[in-house]
Amino acid sequence: MVTEGRAGSPGVRHVTVSEEVSGQRIDNFLRRELRGVPKTLVYRLLRRGEVRVNGGRVRPDHRVEGGDDIRLPPVRTGKATERRPSDRVLARLADAVILETDDVIVIDKPSGLAVHGGSGIAYGVVEALRVLRPDIEFLDLVHRLDRDTSGCLVLAKRRRALREVHAAMREGRVEKRYLTLLAGRLPRGDLPLEGRLARRCGKGGQTFMQVASDGKRSRTVLRAVQRFNRWTLAEAELHTGRMHQIRVHCAHAGYPVAGDQGYGDPEANRRIRALGLRRQFLHAAKLGFDLDGERVRVECRLPVDLDAVVGNIREDERDGG
Repeated sequence: MVTEGRAGSPGVRHVTVSEEVSGQRIDNFLRRELRGVPKTLVYRLLRRGEVRVNGGRVRPDHRVEGGDDIRLPPVRTGKATERRPSDRVLARLADAVILETDDVIVIDKPSGLAVHGGSGIAYGVVEALRVLRPDIEFLDLVHRLDRDTSGCLVLAKRRRALREVHAAMREGRVEKRYLTLLAGRLPRGDLPLEGRLARRCGKGGQTFMQVASDGKRSRTVLRAVQRFNRWTLAEAELHTGRMHQIRVHCAHAGYPVAGDQGYGDPEANRRIRALGLRRQFLHAAKLGFDLDGERVRVECRLPVDLDAVVGNIREDERDGG
């Protein structure tokens, strides 16, 4: 996977990335290279800049390329003590698989399960699937969903497939549609939101996104699916894939996502919690992309907990709430 490079400071190693693992996330690369090192330490090394790629600091989602020079600090390795996903979690994931080909696995991700471990999270979808499916040699996330968000999540079983879908995402050729409940009554027809999104650092180093002139181009199109007196069940179509894009765009437009603790409206969240919502109302409902010249299309129905909230809104309005 790697070839040893030049010597560095005492205890420091340099490895050169081979073409075989080009495109892999740096956190996954490190967890294989530093076997036995706790996952939390891997992320700490990245945060502190003790791991360098071609001399520079990188984020955990940085993807390595063939020929990259990786600086590895001295760390003590030992028997891995990471918590194994429970049989219940593994069974839940097995039931969540909605499509599998030679190239990809698509699951209907349950809410509450992170897509990957790190920052105090023992494991996520990708680590649990590696336990569930040890027969798959390569398994990596094609994209992310927030921990609270449910719905369509794609993992690549081959690096070639990962690169092909990533290229399609960069070129805007991937269809991504979410269902969300918004505070307020959305107008009829398409409502395009195009505020540029910038990454900011808040208290305690927590990252958040903000509409700002120095941000990256972003586009979300909202469409009302069902309008209530004080809420709208809407479809959000993503034309770009920025972090927290739907949540930030909707809040900036005055239609915050119901249950959103980061960007939402506290009073609206209080009202909707009384109607049974226990998380942010965001569900990845539809996904479509081309792979090897064929169109892959998947759809995940609104989960029971969110569907029940919509039903409670209908009843509340019939009762004059």
